[in-house]
Amino acid sequence: MMLDITRRVEASIREAVEDEGFELVGVELAQTGRSPVLRVYVDRPGGVTISDCAYMSRRVGVLLEVEDFIPGSYTLEVSSPGLERPLFREADYRRFQGREIRLQSVEKFEGRRNFTGRIKSFSNGVVELDCEGVTFSVPLDRVKKANLVYRFD
Repeated sequence: MMLDITRRVEASIREAVEDEGFELVGVELAQTGRSPVLRVYVDRPGGVTISDCAYMSRRVGVLLEVEDFIPGSYTLEVSSPGLERPLFREADYRRFQGREIRLQSVEKFEGRRNFTGRIKSFSNGVVELDCEGVTFSVPLDRVKKANLVYRFD
């Protein structure tokens, strides 16, 4: 149900977000406490400011009120993807090939659910991760959450 809502939200706001010169990075719906939190991640070349997020929050909020996808009350958060950018789509895995990511799967693969490694490749719906010399293949539809890893050197 939550995945269906995020897809519907994404489809309904994508054009408006892109018309404003932003990239719609992704949408998450999380159940925290009594009411859900809808997170919308936006980006643009040069980054996103707090004012950009506030503006897009108002713009997206109006669109979502009209569509009324989410039953009951919820909290809308619009933010930058940040340094540890979440990965949502196939294009994200291709774009960040060679970069280190942290990935959590919905089920165990070779005895584990949590992986940290470099994206070796992405093809046929499967991300290949090099985790300290061991390659793991995780189908995208079995990824619960994935983020870039930022190392402070």
